Amino acid sequence: MEHREEDVRLGANKFPEKQAIGTAAQDKDYTEAPATPLFDPGELSSWSFYRAGIAEFMATFLFLYITILTVMGVSKSDSKCKTVGIQGIAWAFGGMIFALVYCTAGISGGHINPAVTFGLFLARKVSLTRLVYYIVMQCLGAICGAGVVKGFGKTLYNSKGGGANVVNPGYTKGDGLGAEIVGTFVLVYTVFSATDAKRNARDSHVPVLAPLPIGFAVFLVHLATIPITGTGINPARSLGAAIIYNNEHAWHDHWIFWVGPFVGAALAALYHQVVIRAIPFKSS
Repeated sequence: MEHREEDVRLGANKFPEKQAIGTAAQDKDYTEAPATPLFDPGELSSWSFYRAGIAEFMATFLFLYITILTVMGVSKSDSKCKTVGIQGIAWAFGGMIFALVYCTAGISGGHINPAVTFGLFLARKVSLTRLVYYIVMQCLGAICGAGVVKGFGKTLYNSKGGGANVVNPGYTKGDGLGAEIVGTFVLVYTVFSATDAKRNARDSHVPVLAPLPIGFAVFLVHLATIPITGTGINPARSLGAAIIYNNEHAWHDHWIFWVGPFVGAALAALYHQVVIRAIPFKSS
């Protein structure tokens, strides 16, 4: 055991960053992207900027279309045993995020969620211009996606709640807000961890397909919080369903599905950037 401890000390001193026992000390080069300026006028004259917004619109449209349609399919059945049930709904949300992030990450970053965009903005990874543009396009895509689902069956859609997020009976507004904050924290923290350039370089011996943990985080959060709020963690998803359903009950608690995700995203950005961020600790 003494020799093992000595080997660990010697191994750690070979590298500019000390590694915890049980991790692989890797001396990998990586490129740290500079902080994005608050305003970037050049974006407005770039086609890639507008193309990214279109990609966010289409991704959020498809996300709402598949997920709300799944919710309606479960809701219309007289027996949950005849449908995919809550687990299937959670898989629909998580699976679509996995697929859509994979498809759009190289174009827009694959945010598909105003809370994710907001968290990345706080970490200086997107500009204020892109933040506003993405959120507008995400919300428009969500409205269109929910609208198409309603078009398939207006009576069913209206009678089954339209997939709108509300605080379910037996829970308080505080419960709902807490669930949204923690759920969004899990999602945005996973996004930061899966896309961290330094971590990817240091831990390159552990291959990670970024959309996979992100989609899995969405799946797990839905399993936990569907009984509480129907799981928002995405203000665009909540807004799209609420506008198309357009029932007073859907608007009563709607503020929770904006405040909760934005607070959760801010906490995740702070936690990752200040506490967990892979900042080198130089050996003495």
